[in-house]
Amino acid sequence: MGGDDRLGGTVGRTVLPNGVRVLTEAIPAMRSVSVGMWVPIGSRDESPELGGVSHFLEHLLFKGTRRRTALDISSTIEAVGGETNAFTTKEYTCYYARVLDADLPLAIDVMGDLLTDSVLAAADVETERGVILEEIAMHDDEPDDEVHDLFAEAVYGEHPLGRLVSGTPTTIGAMSRRSILDFYEERYRGPALVVAAAGNLDHDTVVRLVEDVIGRADRFAAPAAPLPRRADPAPEQSPAPRVLVREKDTEQAHVLLGCPALSRDDERRFALGVLNNVVGGGMSARLFQEIREKRGLAYSIYSYTAQYSGSGLFGVYAGCAAGKVDEVLALAREQLAAVAADGLTDEEVRRGKGMLKGALVLGLEDTGSRMTRLAKSEMLYDELLSVNDLLARVDAVTPDDVRAVAAEVLTRPMSLAAIGSSLPDL
Repeated sequence: MGGDDRLGGTVGRTVLPNGVRVLTEAIPAMRSVSVGMWVPIGSRDESPELGGVSHFLEHLLFKGTRRRTALDISSTIEAVGGETNAFTTKEYTCYYARVLDADLPLAIDVMGDLLTDSVLAAADVETERGVILEEIAMHDDEPDDEVHDLFAEAVYGEHPLGRLVSGTPTTIGAMSRRSILDFYEERYRGPALVVAAAGNLDHDTVVRLVEDVIGRADRFAAPAAPLPRRADPAPEQSPAPRVLVREKDTEQAHVLLGCPALSRDDERRFALGVLNNVVGGGMSARLFQEIREKRGLAYSIYSYTAQYSGSGLFGVYAGCAAGKVDEVLALAREQLAAVAADGLTDEEVRRGKGMLKGALVLGLEDTGSRMTRLAKSEMLYDELLSVNDLLARVDAVTPDDVRAVAAEVLTRPMSLAAIGSSLPDL
């Protein structure tokens, strides 16, 4: 892979003999560099008994290696004004740092060290177990976030996509150091690792730096081919939509109505993005206008999409008084049915395309987002589309394309998740 992007920089790709892939985007006008170390491993890859192990491991890798303590890891990056963090999703995990361009060698050394040579000391496992249990409890205190997890469970049931990324207090409480270590040593290997960097850098230098730090770990030494792109089958769907209600003492009711949608590699995802923007993607969206602006029934009302391998989600979220839930849901269903039956107007499609193009470009204005685009393209897609290519895909969407997607997705059986107190019979 290589080439120039008018809205970005020169892209380079190298596959090391051990299967590690190194991707860079050189943007000389920047004085910073973002570097991420990605593995296509997330909560979707866990057994029910090890629910949350990917997220647990994400915490533990910052606790120390044979060369550095936890304080060394954080202080080394912070001493040069940099920042480092990590996150886990259903399908991948990322460890990243953002530093001045001159400090890129240091960032690669630190991040590569923690990813390949962490100790996972028994005492640290117990410490982080407590931290994660507190994190789960904190999440449970935020019902507007919690309802998204409940919605995933409503749509996917027992499938891994329906489980919590964090795991549960039961799985985290029972997880042993040995099981975490086995997961780490089995999954974190050369064929899985994608290293992406964007900013003021030289591709060959980055490759050499990655080779140096990754080569220290024995299990990364064997020649290997990179893992193929994730291609999971679509989850089996329940013949009837599910309604999951969680009674909780909250000021507002939090409801999420939706259904399975398009998978990540479905070419119609651009049409779905346009549809989503018009239905619930902003203050001019139909849902916002009908439910908040005209009737004042909710402060927060929006729609969203999520894409996975083999599946996806479309959802409508609303936060409102418990006594208004029935009316809000009725109006949301009415709007979705109208769009499914009649599509969008040409003017709405034009506006939705403009919103999508603006979000794509504005979302790539910093080195972190550019680095993320490289890694996701490598792990999740067959190609790296330039910004111009992405904009062309959006421009190619027609009102008929949007109408067809609306007629297919918005007529699917809708599952419902709700959290609150004194909720109506849903």
